[in-house]
Amino acid sequence: MRSAGTKASAEFAGSRVGAVAAGSPGGAWRSEQLTVESPRRLFRPKTPPPPPSGPPAWDGPPPVAPAPVAHHLLARVREMSGRMSIRVRLTLTYGALFFAAGALLVFVIYSFVGKAVYDSWPPLPFQVPDDFPSGLTTMINDRWDSFRHDTVIAARAQLLTRSLLALGGVGILALLFGYFVADRALRPIQKMTTTARRLSETSLAHERIDLQGPDDEIKELADTFDAMLTRLNRAFDAQRRFVDNASHELRTPLAINRTVLEVALGDPHASEDLKVLGRTLLGTNARNEHLIEGLLLLARSERELAVRKPVDLRDVGQTVVEQHASFAEKSGVAVHTDLRPSPTMGDPVLVERLVANLVENAIKHNLPESGEVWLRTGMVDGTPVVQVANTGPHVPAYEVDDLFEPFRRLNSDRVESARGAGLGLSIVRAVVRAHQGIVKAVPREGGGLVMTVRLPAG
Repeated sequence: MRSAGTKASAEFAGSRVGAVAAGSPGGAWRSEQLTVESPRRLFRPKTPPPPPSGPPAWDGPPPVAPAPVAHHLLARVREMSGRMSIRVRLTLTYGALFFAAGALLVFVIYSFVGKAVYDSWPPLPFQVPDDFPSGLTTMINDRWDSFRHDTVIAARAQLLTRSLLALGGVGILALLFGYFVADRALRPIQKMTTTARRLSETSLAHERIDLQGPDDEIKELADTFDAMLTRLNRAFDAQRRFVDNASHELRTPLAINRTVLEVALGDPHASEDLKVLGRTLLGTNARNEHLIEGLLLLARSERELAVRKPVDLRDVGQTVVEQHASFAEKSGVAVHTDLRPSPTMGDPVLVERLVANLVENAIKHNLPESGEVWLRTGMVDGTPVVQVANTGPHVPAYEVDDLFEPFRRLNSDRVESARGAGLGLSIVRAVVRAHQGIVKAVPREGGGLVMTVRLPAG
């Protein structure tokens, strides 16, 4: 047996050698018989697929949106109740309770009337003779009982019809009465809402709700709101004192440093190294002064306006352009103006700082050469508008809103402080909010930004 197996193996090996010899020119062996692969495969390094080339293939329209899920009746009722005001909900509650009480009363009266008519039904108005046939006597008594039953049904039907009509009429009056009752109950809350809308930083010290009445839940809410206003007033006072103290404590050392450095730079016997160091420190001191001024101005602009005067944005724009003419010329930026009357009400100092920050920001973040800035003022739909556009680097749309955050700059955060403190647009947004206006920034086609500010009409 062993010799036979050896012979068979030799023949199989010979057939494989013959197949290789008669194979392809590359010497690859191809077997036309089924073979069993080994579970241990040889390692073959995977080569990455080639990158796609050409336009992307269009896979057809987007899939159809799934059909909306049908909501149950209870879910729809809950959704509708969530959209109703509390006055409407109280009115419907009063009306539902009245209808429920009226329906219960109608049911009780319906039952009592039938029982009363049945019990008070009189006997036969005549006496049946004894010599009457029994069948005829039974027929008369049955007919009399039938009359009583029909009378009870008719009385109940008349009572039910008229009661439902009366219930419907009185129910409508109950809904109207419930609306006025709800309005009366919510009047203290309306007073609280009016007071909260009227309050400002300047009136927190002397204005309160001071609700008079019984010690119920609404008066407790009003007293809690008054206590919160007192705490807010103390917080605003503390912030105001901090800003005033910080303004003095931070400005004084920087002013002293600037004076000392200017005196040292003016010394004719100072060495060149000392002058270079003095100019460097003077520039750093100036940037610190600019940063502190920006922080103090930002804190001031976020508070309620203490001054409201008529201001024309055209005059403000002209003043700002004249102030920044040398800076724009030094930066190689051309400023174009289209100034038209646009009166508004506000703090003149803050409004001027608003426009100045927009123009200064447009000049700083511009092209290195042949940059341009456009300043426009005018009335749009009865609203005073100031718009500043500039050339410059491309600004992604998703980064525009972040530019209004403090210390945020395009493509960087807390860097490139030589161009500014990163508070210009933050101050702009704070001033606009203090004036109850709107500021919007959009990327300009070709690079740069278009800043549009809308203020209340004067």
